[in-house]
Amino acid sequence: MIDIFNNFYKGKRVLVTGHTGFKGSWLSIWLHGLGAEVIGVAQEPFTERDNYVLSGIGNKIKADIRADIRDGQRMKEIFQEYQPEIVFHLAAQPLVRLSYDIPVETYETNVMGTINVMEAMRATDSVKVGVMITTDKCYENKEQIWGYRENEPMGGYDPYSSSKGAAEIAIASWRRSFFNPADYGTKHHVSLASVRAGNVIGGGDWALDRIIPDCIKALEAGKAIDIRSPKAIRPWQHVLEPLSGYMLLAQKMWNEPTKYCEGWNFGPRAESITPVWDVAQDVIKYYGSGTLNDVSDPNALHEAKLLMLDISKAKFLLGWEPRMNIHQCIKLTIDWYKNYRTNNVYNLCTKQIKDYLSNN
Repeated sequence: MIDIFNNFYKGKRVLVTGHTGFKGSWLSIWLHGLGAEVIGVAQEPFTERDNYVLSGIGNKIKADIRADIRDGQRMKEIFQEYQPEIVFHLAAQPLVRLSYDIPVETYETNVMGTINVMEAMRATDSVKVGVMITTDKCYENKEQIWGYRENEPMGGYDPYSSSKGAAEIAIASWRRSFFNPADYGTKHHVSLASVRAGNVIGGGDWALDRIIPDCIKALEAGKAIDIRSPKAIRPWQHVLEPLSGYMLLAQKMWNEPTKYCEGWNFGPRAESITPVWDVAQDVIKYYGSGTLNDVSDPNALHEAKLLMLDISKAKFLLGWEPRMNIHQCIKLTIDWYKNYRTNNVYNLCTKQIKDYLSNN
């Protein structure tokens, strides 16, 4: 595997919460390919077709642990046993519409779960870097036409978005209270950052209410693709884009612990901020078949119509920027879904990582 991190991850103990999920499985595959000792902590995967299941990554990493981040004592026990050096916290209740059905569980998972992970970090001397993954929806959304910057207010209309905004406030509080850069080297040895990505797509995602899984399920069943919010504009990006940012940030935090411990946006290029309908049309184009059906409901539960991230900070201070445009992102995603039934999925994923890194 091409290593843009210059052997940084080789031999490092890296704990990933939510490794059975969509983003977490891709991150675990990438880290494992770089020689990291990956400790995965998560609940059971969503379906038997998830990227985690089909890739078999759970059998390859150092530890594949089932645990609930709402159990703070269990988190501390796992951290004590495996002594991670770097933590990527991805475990979450990640769905907007589901959060209306289970608002309390959404808050317990996304807010208290995040606090439990930070408390486990605080109780474990080996931890040097913590990258806490939230979402672009953590910002107080004003449906503005310019991207949100890292210093803008947290908020959220629905329980999911507001829980992520609350998690961001908690992360900032723990950084000031327990992981303060001014106290680094005397009172603690942890560099803590939070990261926000856009609408992430890629192979092996079968979650509910997401455009790519909805498209693929319809296409595989020979049905028309129902589009719930055709005019909603989102910052689409392939899963490998933000993951490359998270991994680069962790490396920089390790090398300069007090310089990068803050919030970061890892969004797509401006031209990738496009309506749902256009994305679905591209899916049909690259899949080679299919039709679209507008089923928008004016009385549907509230979901943000316009979301954009400003990535200037990551671009200028980290040297990170997206490698792919929207069409390349969708094509790489659909290639996975066209091949997962007949190919070795772990090899398919590592090839896609290699192809992504070769894409200038």
